This record gives sequence, C-alpha cells and structure tokens, in this order.
Amino acid sequence: MTDISVDGADRGGLCAGRVVVVTGAGRGLGRAHALAFAAEGAHVVVNDLGVTLDGSPDGTEAGPADLVVAEIRALGGSAVAHGGDIATTAGAASLVAAALDTFGRLDTLVNNAGFLRDRMLVNLDEDEWDAVIRVHLKGHFLPLKHAAAHWRAETKAGRTPVARVVNTSSGAGLLGSVGQGNYSAAKAGIIGLTLVAAAELARYGVQVNAIAPAARTRMTERTFAGTMAAPGAGAFDAMAPDNVSPLVVWLGAAASDGVTGRVFETEAGRITVMEGWRPGPTVDKGARWTPAEAGEAARELLTRAEAPGAVYGAGD
Repeated sequence: MTDISVDGADRGGLCAGRVVVVTGAGRGLGRAHALAFAAEGAHVVVNDLGVTLDGSPDGTEAGPADLVVAEIRALGGSAVAHGGDIATTAGAASLVAAALDTFGRLDTLVNNAGFLRDRMLVNLDEDEWDAVIRVHLKGHFLPLKHAAAHWRAETKAGRTPVARVVNTSSGAGLLGSVGQGNYSAAKAGIIGLTLVAAAELARYGVQVNAIAPAARTRMTERTFAGTMAAPGAGAFDAMAPDNVSPLVVWLGAAASDGVTGRVFETEAGRITVMEGWRPGPTVDKGARWTPAEAGEAARELLTRAEAPGAVYGAGD
C-alpha cells in the first residue's frame, strides 16, 4: 500500500483543489495514481469497470473502484467512484459528468484502463484483436474527446483551463512485444493519439503527454514472471506501481507547464524522455529509382542508420 497521508488539501499539495479522473484505477498502476493524486490534495474520480485480466466481469460484490475510494476517504481525501465502460460514448460522457457533477470542474484526465488477450499472431482471433484495441485505444480516445469538448467550451466561455492529460502507452508500443500484437498496436496508437491531441488541444489550455511504464501489476506478472517479485522488508521495491505515479502526478499538475506532446518511459527510480521517429540517413537521386537501385540505396542507408531496439521476447 502507498505510504501516504492524504491531507494535501490542508497542506496545499502539488494538486490541491484539482479534480483528477483516473481510468482503470481499481488496481495496479491506476490505484497507485489515484492514491498519489489524493495525497497531493486532488479530488479524484476513480473509474474501474471491475473486470478480470482478460476483460471478463470479476464477479466481486464490492467493485474495485469503491474500495479505492474507501481507501482515499479513510486517509482524509476526497474521491468518488465511477463504474462505467469508458470505451463507450455513454460511459466516457458519464465519466466527465461525474467529475463536473460531484466536484464542479475537471482539470486532469489520466487514461490508464486496459486488459490483455495475448496470442501469437497466427493464433490471434479477430475478437481478441478488437477487444484489446477497443479498451486501450478507444478507451483513451473517448474520455479524451469528452474531456476536450468540455475544456473547449470553457475556453470559448473565457475560462481557459490549466488542463492536463496523461495517456498510458508501453514499451510494447515503442518496440513491439512477441505474443502481444494487439496490445503493441494499441499502445503504439496511443502514442500517435497523444501527439495529435497535444497539437490540437494546446489552444484550449490542454497539455497531453504519455508514459510507458514498467511495474508489477496483473497485466505484467505473466510477461515478466520470475523477474518482478517484491523484495524483502526494507528494500527498495523497484517494480512497485507506486514508483510510476510521482511522474504522472507532476504531469497532471499545473507545475508541468510547457511540457506537452512528450513520451516518458518510467520504472523503478528511472525516468527517460523517449525520442520518437525522426529523419535519419537519407539520399535523393533527384529522379525515379529502379527497384534494384532503390534496394541498393536502402541497404547503404541502413549501414549508416541506428539499429532499432530489440522487440520484447524476440530472443525467447
């Protein structure tokens, strides 16, 4: 459990008075983010549909969102639960409405919800592809769309917000991951969505960034089996989800002014600014190539290009 005392509203924490929505906040990274925002004085809307690792209903009587809200309130914080499906128009709209109806404003959206249905490509069914693309990519787009519509309306009314969006990509979206074609494609798409949103929404006072985290959660325990065990008492738990949340809180705060359209890889005590696609070695013939000439030119360019990072699991 996060070691916090949620009295940020009294202490004037980094996010004091801000209203923050976190999707998929019932467990893992989302829960850690919700607790960390509350510790810095934010009012938190805790969204979670309450599903198993593959997206099926978990069958529990008390939803995970309600449990996190209870944790926050027990520590003196302010939170409300939302159990809607944010990959639907109605669910995403009600998520934004929950913030506005409960707290009267919306300042930060953290898109985090997701699940896995891992298969090698030749075994990956169409419904498994669609389900993962839906919850990760569409589940980022719809809350972002509805939050942005609110912030645009605020700007047009003369109340330009200090708004923040933090999206959740993955190393799988940056490099690819064997057995996770659907997940890797969705997470790569989230990076593209982040860049477009940062450019389009800047005029409305909105900053949009993404993280590519690594931590011990339900979604990673199978992928990294045997390498993410919790350490002994008193040792630094490098894979704890709580290690990712400080950067997310800062990106979601007014203090991150001027930072937008960026992707940060974060795990343990390490933060890395990821540098995306940019022109490398190039050659211009000034006329049309023949296929053979194009191939020869491409091979020569590759001798001068930086090698790509290894796809996760490619050596297994």
